[in-house]
Amino acid sequence: MSPEAFRRWGYAVVDWLAEYQRRVESFPVLSRARPGELRAALPAAPPAAGESFAEILRDLDRLIVPGLTHWQSPNFFAFYPANNSGPSILGELLAAGLGVQGMMWITSPACTELETHVLDWLADLLGLPARFKSSGPGGGVIQDTASSAVLAALLAARERATGFASNEQGVHGHLVAYASAQAHSSVEKAVKIAGLGRANLRLLPVDASFALRSDALAAQIAADRAAGRTPCFVCATVGTTSSNAVDPVRALGEICQREGVWLHVDAAMAGTAALCPEFRWIHDGLELADSYAFNPHKWMFTNFDCDCFWVADRAALIRTFSVQPEYLRNPASQSGAVIDYRDWHVP
Repeated sequence: MSPEAFRRWGYAVVDWLAEYQRRVESFPVLSRARPGELRAALPAAPPAAGESFAEILRDLDRLIVPGLTHWQSPNFFAFYPANNSGPSILGELLAAGLGVQGMMWITSPACTELETHVLDWLADLLGLPARFKSSGPGGGVIQDTASSAVLAALLAARERATGFASNEQGVHGHLVAYASAQAHSSVEKAVKIAGLGRANLRLLPVDASFALRSDALAAQIAADRAAGRTPCFVCATVGTTSSNAVDPVRALGEICQREGVWLHVDAAMAGTAALCPEFRWIHDGLELADSYAFNPHKWMFTNFDCDCFWVADRAALIRTFSVQPEYLRNPASQSGAVIDYRDWHVP
């Protein structure tokens, strides 16, 4: 596509999106498509030649829109909020148009330093403890979702609990993780991926407000230690998916500090509320946590998917994920003066 054609069709796409936003309320929120309907309308074989962008936009109206559930409709109240905005859409266009990679500082220094700086800004806006900022021992990174954040936290917790031996020797069946019975399903998925196994996840009882009972956690940790197991990870939830319950972070944190267990706070649903000082109580005890995550793509008009994840000790996270193939070695990384975010998450 030539620069001239890109400009022409870029304007057309923006016009299409603006019109979609104007009329989104007129569509039925839930798609009325039947299973297999879209595939039946598509050619069985891939096209031998491309089609014009005008035809692609017509297909968007004719085929795709009828098969959408309209998450941006003001009448949408299912699952969880995931509202975008004009600035977010344009920001994503810029990111896609630049087409750079930010896996290491050297691959695009501006990407790394902007990410670090904005995560520090957000830490201040949310009132997070100073140790979660890049100026201290911790720092923040953008994950795709809170599911990835809980997996990253669990992997770091696993390594810390085993003296970083699990990465070398594999996982033994004595490690145990804990969460509320109301916790997000990503915790269960994470224990499977991390090798702990579903049998070593304790989903603990909740109180009348659907918050995790700290006494139940303390009792279960004691029982597991007595059985020769190693408690390594607790996930506290600030805003459960089913009821928006808030677990008692301080009480759970005190137990984790005493037991030497990693505490991850999953605030994916409700963490944004802490932007308002009157709701900072949801973070009471956060200074006792090892990691924290919330989703700007829920309440902050940011495109899905975007999760912000902080750790109190970035060294543990980096040691968990870091690999150093020869083709990625460079003077900036070896100097220790820069952040390489490829060592902060799974991808």
